[in-house]
Amino acid sequence: MISLLIEGRWIVGQLVVRNLENAVKTRLQRRAKRHGRSMEEEVRDILRSAVSEEEIPSGGLGTDIAGLFVKTGLDLDVPELRGRAIKPATFES
Repeated sequence: MISLLIEGRWIVGQLVVRNLENAVKTRLQRRAKRHGRSMEEEVRDILRSAVSEEEIPSGGLGTDIAGLFVKTGLDLDVPELRGRAIKPATFES
């Protein structure tokens, strides 16, 4: 979908969605009816809302991985490496 501003007027593009399941279409129609608008306007509103949400920046790979395990229940200290020097791996035989 492409929009252009020409002589003070917005020229808007079109978006075609293929292979949409009938159940999804039916739910969109019901939702549009509940909001008192056409299905087309309902879809436009859904798309506007979806792209207006601010993305939360990632804290980095390590933070993302740690976040996966936040609620695992492990609350003990893991002392195996505490106070030991870490040596790089050697790959020569």
